[in-house]
Amino acid sequence: MTTTTDIAEGQPDAQLTAKDFKGPVDPDWCAGCGDFGVLNSLQRACAELGLKPHELLIISGIGCSSNLPGYFNANGMHTLHGRALAVATGAKLGNHELNVIVTVGDGDGYGIGGNHFVHTARRNVDLTYVVMNNQVYGLTTGQVSPTSSLGMKTKSTPFGSVEMPVNPITSAIMNGATFVARGFSGDIRHLTDLIKKGVQHKGFALIDVFSPCVTFNLDNTNPFFKERVKKLEDEDHDTSDWKASCEKAMIWGDTIYTGIFIQREAPSLGQREPVLDEGGPLGQRPLGISQEQAEKIIQRMM
Repeated sequence: MTTTTDIAEGQPDAQLTAKDFKGPVDPDWCAGCGDFGVLNSLQRACAELGLKPHELLIISGIGCSSNLPGYFNANGMHTLHGRALAVATGAKLGNHELNVIVTVGDGDGYGIGGNHFVHTARRNVDLTYVVMNNQVYGLTTGQVSPTSSLGMKTKSTPFGSVEMPVNPITSAIMNGATFVARGFSGDIRHLTDLIKKGVQHKGFALIDVFSPCVTFNLDNTNPFFKERVKKLEDEDHDTSDWKASCEKAMIWGDTIYTGIFIQREAPSLGQREPVLDEGGPLGQRPLGISQEQAEKIIQRMM
C-alpha cells in the first residue's frame, strides 16, 4: 500500500503538474512497454483536472501493469489477482468523495477478474477502470490471455490459440457500463483526454488501452496499431447509440476504432444508496459503538 506525499495537503491552491504525480519508485517495465504511455497519460490527466494526490486512490491487481500504484504519487493499493474492482467498490462506498481509479491488465481484468468486471459494470459503481491491454500474459512470460487473437502463438499455445478473444468493449456496453472508451498508449494526448473524461464521468467508466508488450507479443506491436487505429471522434460517432457502438467495437482489421464508444447518464451505485447522503463518507462517521466494543471486535479478528 502506498500513500501520498505532503504536497497536496500543504499546497491546497497550487496547480500541480504531471511531475507532481510521479511516485517514489521508478517503473521497471521493459524499455518500450506501452504501460509507460498509460502512466504518463494518467499523470497528465490528473494534473489537468486539478486533482490533488490525497484526493486520489489508485488500486491495482497483479501483473506488470498492476505495479502502477507504486509509480504514482497518490493513495494506492496493490491488491489480489482479479480482485481490484471488488476492493475499489468497497473503497468507493467507504469514502465516496475519493476519486478511485483502478489500473490492471487484460489477464487480470478480463480473465481472473472477469466476474467482477461484469458486476461492477451493471452496478454502475462510480470509478474509472483503466485496463492496459497487451493481449498476452506479460508478467508470467508470455502465455495466451483472454484478449489474444485467434491463432496467436504463445508459450502456452505454440501452435496458435484456438479460442476466440473477449471483446471488452461490447461486454462492458451490454453489461450496463455508462462510459466505455478505448485508447492507444502511443497517442498520449488522446489517451489523456479519454482518462480525463472517464474520471469526470459519474458512474462506471471503462478505458481499455492498447498497451503493446514489446517482449512477449510481437504480433500486436506499436507499428501494428499506428497503422490501424482510427478515432471515433473523426466520424461524428453517436455515443448514445449502443447498437452502433457495438458494431464499431467489433471491427478488427485494417481499421480499429479508438475513442468513446458509449456515454450515458444513469444513477451510480452510490447515488442509489441513500445512506451515503446522510452525513458524509461512511469511513469518516462515528462507529456507533463504544470504544470497548470496538476493541473487543478488533481482538476477535486478531
